[in-house]
Amino acid sequence: MKAKEIRDLIDFISGSGLEEVNIETEEFKINVKRSSPQVTVAAAPAPAAPAAPAPAPAPAAASEAPKAAPAAPAPASDAHLITIKSPMIGTFYRSANPESPAFVNVGDAVKQGDPVCIIEAMKLFNEIESEISGKIVKVLVEDAQPVEYDQPLFLVDPS
Repeated sequence: MKAKEIRDLIDFISGSGLEEVNIETEEFKINVKRSSPQVTVAAAPAPAAPAAPAPAPAPAAASEAPKAAPAAPAPASDAHLITIKSPMIGTFYRSANPESPAFVNVGDAVKQGDPVCIIEAMKLFNEIESEISGKIVKVLVEDAQPVEYDQPLFLVDPS
């Protein structure tokens, strides 16, 4: 990663309100944390073992972002719902462009592999697909809002 890309990432994090970002590729690993008004960056070479291009979002459920905490305490009736989480940091979009309808709305049925949103990260638009089949119960993020890694995006009723 070049110095300009790192500066652009730090500027994006500063403007988005994100507190921490972890990025890992085959070549490097970078951890950016904001502990006060300043931003600190720690970078290290990635381990020699081959790593997957994108870490699975499920294992990091315990480290949910503080912004997502209000959505975490759900009533007992929501206990069976499954959360679709963001696999990356970026800007959340419900549709492919402003003129297009949203990929999914509350009440829509989705199948595994159906696109549910787009997350823009560093000028790249990444289509996010549903990992489960079910019915969209709630959209947890507003359109064009910044999202963090592993932040809940949708609640899905798998039944």
